[in-house]
Amino acid sequence: MAPERIKEQEMAARMDELAKLEEIEVGGETDIQDEVIAAIAGVAAREVEGVASLGASSIRSAIAERVGGREERARGVGVEAGRREAILDIDLRVLYGYSIPETVVEVRHSVAGRLLTLCGLVAKEINVDVVGIEFPERMPGRVE
Repeated sequence: MAPERIKEQEMAARMDELAKLEEIEVGGETDIQDEVIAAIAGVAAREVEGVASLGASSIRSAIAERVGGREERARGVGVEAGRREAILDIDLRVLYGYSIPETVVEVRHSVAGRLLTLCGLVAKEINVDVVGIEFPERMPGRVE
């Protein structure tokens, strides 16, 4: 028998075994750490057009470092999560020229959708703090 044929038969047998396993109920708990939720939310927020970056204002970052503030919050996303719901605080900067209210709404939708899809969590609140605006490098009328 050709080696390819043996691999196909082995794969078919393995798939049958896996199909049988799906019928067996397996219990247990799943905990998703706040840092994981923050990372997912950060990626979802950064993907929104008009979001320049995430992160606290420089003053808030300095204070957080001195008083031992939570590291994820300093990176732009704070999370309080339970078993089914999460509350998020997101600090971000918007690119100049984008509507801040529209960008914030899109961030909320993006983050809420991603948390539901990837974590099974409902975003109870997504608080967004726009901490700054970033200007393009070469902007008409900008003095350098």
